[in-house]
Amino acid sequence: MNTGPREIVTPFRPIPLDVPEGMKPNEFFNSTENLNDLVHNNGLLLNPEGLLLYRKALGHSNLFDCSIIYNTSQKILDPLGRPVRRTQVPEDVKNIWNRMNQIIIATMLEMYPDPAAHLVLAGEASLDATWPLTSPGVPSIRMLHNHFIVFDKAELAAAPLADTNNPNLTDGGQHSLFQAHLREVYRAFFAELDLKILKPCIPGECRIGLTGYPQGLPSWEIQGGAAALAEVQFWKEYDTILKGFIDFYRSFFGQVSTRNSPLPRDINFPALVEARLQFNNDFLTTAKMVRERCIKDAKYANAIRWQPAFKQLIYRNDQGKLIVTISQNSIGNAITELLGVVVNRRPDAEAYGAAEPALIARLLEVRQRLVDADLGQGIATAHWPAA
Repeated sequence: MNTGPREIVTPFRPIPLDVPEGMKPNEFFNSTENLNDLVHNNGLLLNPEGLLLYRKALGHSNLFDCSIIYNTSQKILDPLGRPVRRTQVPEDVKNIWNRMNQIIIATMLEMYPDPAAHLVLAGEASLDATWPLTSPGVPSIRMLHNHFIVFDKAELAAAPLADTNNPNLTDGGQHSLFQAHLREVYRAFFAELDLKILKPCIPGECRIGLTGYPQGLPSWEIQGGAAALAEVQFWKEYDTILKGFIDFYRSFFGQVSTRNSPLPRDINFPALVEARLQFNNDFLTTAKMVRERCIKDAKYANAIRWQPAFKQLIYRNDQGKLIVTISQNSIGNAITELLGVVVNRRPDAEAYGAAEPALIARLLEVRQRLVDADLGQGIATAHWPAA
């Protein structure tokens, strides 16, 4: 069997909403105005902290697919002022967020215990306004959310190989700026973070054999497996990985933007950044190269995400180990594509309807476990009751 990224077709039921004149569909579906539809047609559970569990109407997988969004739309009207990554979430909310993540991931692993049969992943996507301001979808919903997805590996194996030049398959190998020029600096920086539960993977050992992904990304094995997700220490280390990434990214593009720039404000690991980045010739030489290209190449400069953009995943590898990885998302990609799965969503109400009952049953089982753990109350929709 050929190893390579796969492109699957996922049917969905067309959303019966009229997009206002002058708006792109993704602008509207990601807008605050559309949140009422998200709650009333797809909402599963809501808690006082503002964390909403919902079915993905435009999903990645019809086997298992849901998300949690930190809905601050009614509290913070300025889209640029909302939390867009877990390091910006108040501690009391993050405690609930982490417990919800732990229970949902544990349920997924229980429902799909065989790593040879199913690819299980959960991940958070950066929603910072880091893409060019002229691109469609800016500003977007700008509220922290994450994904919980399961793919059937037999379906993936039967799917055609994806085009490796797909612009969304850009986070590793020769496509990535960090991997092409800063591989050793990047890994050495992460190696100095204080981690006890997360153990660095040997390069190549954490890949999904079917797709060959992730490519070139630093990855860590979760020692203790699913049980470790019930430990506060794991989530602190999960945050540490993200904080380290943010420091690296901000420091690099700060140097790209302004030669010999000082440490970024509110940096997480100032001593580490100063010793390993601000005084590293390879780091600064690469920043100079990118800076000079930006000055000469308007298209290249316009494509850069000047603020931290990332995808952070927890996934199960072929050996059944739980792995954490984070993208150096300088160009951009979809969350499933970190693992080499390109999702082609197609409107097909009949095909979606055939898969819907089993999907909803699984999501309602997850919801019940969250309710039992005092993590929220069920939401009634036209498709399911509140309890």
